[in-house]
Amino acid sequence: MTVWDDLVGQEKVSAVLDAAARDADALVTAAAAGQPPPEASKMTHAWLFTGPPGAGRNQTARAFAAALQCVSPDRALGGTPGCGFCDGCHTALLGTHADVTTVAAVGAEILVKDMRDTVRKSFTAPANGRWQIILVEDAERLNEKSANAVLKAVEEPAPRTVWLLCAPSIEDVLPTIRSRCRHLNLVTPSVEAVADLLVRRDGVEPEVAASAARATQGHVDRARRLATDPAARERRAAVLKLPLRLDEVGACLKAAQELVDAAAEDAKQLAEEMDGKESEELKAALGAVQGGRLPRGTAGVMKDLEDMQKRRRTRTQRDSLDIALGDLTGFYRDVLALQLGSRVALANTDAEDALDRLARGSSPESTLRRIEAIGACRDALDRNVAPLLAVEAMTMALRAG
Repeated sequence: MTVWDDLVGQEKVSAVLDAAARDADALVTAAAAGQPPPEASKMTHAWLFTGPPGAGRNQTARAFAAALQCVSPDRALGGTPGCGFCDGCHTALLGTHADVTTVAAVGAEILVKDMRDTVRKSFTAPANGRWQIILVEDAERLNEKSANAVLKAVEEPAPRTVWLLCAPSIEDVLPTIRSRCRHLNLVTPSVEAVADLLVRRDGVEPEVAASAARATQGHVDRARRLATDPAARERRAAVLKLPLRLDEVGACLKAAQELVDAAAEDAKQLAEEMDGKESEELKAALGAVQGGRLPRGTAGVMKDLEDMQKRRRTRTQRDSLDIALGDLTGFYRDVLALQLGSRVALANTDAEDALDRLARGSSPESTLRRIEAIGACRDALDRNVAPLLAVEAMTMALRAG
């Protein structure tokens, strides 16, 4: 087992990163021995990982970070960096390595204040690891100021610093940043490959794994959650029943409210799991006394954490809504496939009766308009339109479509 084994359907990308990790290891080894660096190294200081949702951009970047920090004895004897088991690999994969800093959007944008400390850290030597690694999971959410801060760091990096940027497409990243990165584009893994991963790594029953992989069309993270979380399966089942309920205005408004409420409840559950733990850990780090009282002058730090958690809850709610909208898009895609007599495999085989009914009761043109209405809702949410207003407009369009 290596860090590359769970990168589903990304064999070409894994091969490129494996070669770069080998050369990176040679660079560090040569420097430690006072020798000149190897010629024609495949390693570079900045990488850009792009690919469709579910392709595993962040997971791929983290696997590369682990390979760069690998301290396995086998590596020193000529083995492949990225054993997956040594302290360097293990902590990098878990996100606890001191020299792997992860930046993720907690709101609609990554603000410059969220990047300042990270950019400063990028100019320092690694504390314990072999490289100082900065992993930006949502590079497309860098705003103008935070992107310019990253650009300065990428233009003149420290000798042992590596930037790993992840975004849906190369166009989502500032041209001046992407021109300084080595670009790797990931592909959507096959349904069969995702199902195999769920069985092999997560111990999911083959039938459940196949159903989850098919329903999410190769989206690894969503497939895992759907296969392992009964509540996620219940929410998806409710979404797939929605198209048959939109027969009058009142039903459309009720369905919209239910979608938004379900997303809010999902965000609340995730927040309860994370916020309490984060708050307690920060209080302990600040030296809170018994009863939770904080030392003088530290209230502002707690306020910053609470603000971050609030922004993250808002984003989590929108992400949950986006999953529901993705399920709806897949549903109408299946309807269109039936209407056109396409041989494309249906994603929602557990809702064939509903698919059949809508396919026979509407035209391909109306189905396309409904798919466009879902896309318009997603665009509205990206523009920070109030979720309920955006979803109500969509459900009304689905009825009228």
